[in-house]
Amino acid sequence: MKRLAVGLTAFHGLAFTLGLFGLLVAIPHPEVWSHSQSDADFFAFAINKTGGTGMVLGALAMLAYGFWQLGWKRTMLFFVCAIGISAAAELTGTATGWPFGGYEYQELLGYKLLGRVPYSIPLSWFYMGFASFLLADTIVAARGLRNRTLLAILFGSYLLTAWDLVLDPSMAAPSLQYVHFWVWHETGPYYGMPLRNFLGWYVTGLLFIAAGRFAWGTADAAQPRLQGRMLAIPFAVYAINVVWSMILAISAGMWPTAILGFALALVPAALVFVPSLGRSRDDRRLAQA
Repeated sequence: MKRLAVGLTAFHGLAFTLGLFGLLVAIPHPEVWSHSQSDADFFAFAINKTGGTGMVLGALAMLAYGFWQLGWKRTMLFFVCAIGISAAAELTGTATGWPFGGYEYQELLGYKLLGRVPYSIPLSWFYMGFASFLLADTIVAARGLRNRTLLAILFGSYLLTAWDLVLDPSMAAPSLQYVHFWVWHETGPYYGMPLRNFLGWYVTGLLFIAAGRFAWGTADAAQPRLQGRMLAIPFAVYAINVVWSMILAISAGMWPTAILGFALALVPAALVFVPSLGRSRDDRRLAQA
């Protein structure tokens, strides 16, 4: 299962890399592919049929990782909670404008649930929410903080929302005239987005992360502590998605959002590899006793 998780994570990164090539090179420069009918047919297939592939691979990578490190039961409980709650929030949002604001998905992300929400969107909520929670839980546990479960849920929801500081502006950037993944039907002060979008993100993440975690049981023992290289996969999945959004934002001239993505998402998530100084001292004292 470890090799499967590693391989799927690598393919997740490759799919997103190829996606960037398509968005930043192939779409705005048709001369790259339009010189022959076979190239044009392949390009049309890639654009119309593979939009959600990277998200599917991300979900499979985190499922494989969860089966390996947490067991199938915990992983599937979290998966069901994440998919169910996020899909409900997205379907409500696209129908009523709540909780994210008025928006509409375009056709690039694949088949739509009830004709409104691409099937890949709840999958992305799952794998990024799962990765965010596991990173947050490890950071909290490594520092010996009280109320580990509560703090991990709150911090994990923050990491998930911090990703959106760069994701949403880049995916609907007006300056990327060739492609938009969704369009906003109302405006706001953050690059044309309503601020309640971020509250909607945080609450949605909080609900499914809390539901998924408490489905395991209430004791901290139900929440195994992961360490060291075991966290490389969830961090890689998280980083791939944040960096992808940063590159797209930079290409659209949105440097401030890329800086926010680095400072408020990547840096806090990377704390998973920084041991607590106080905890290390305590460990040394115990070893010397």
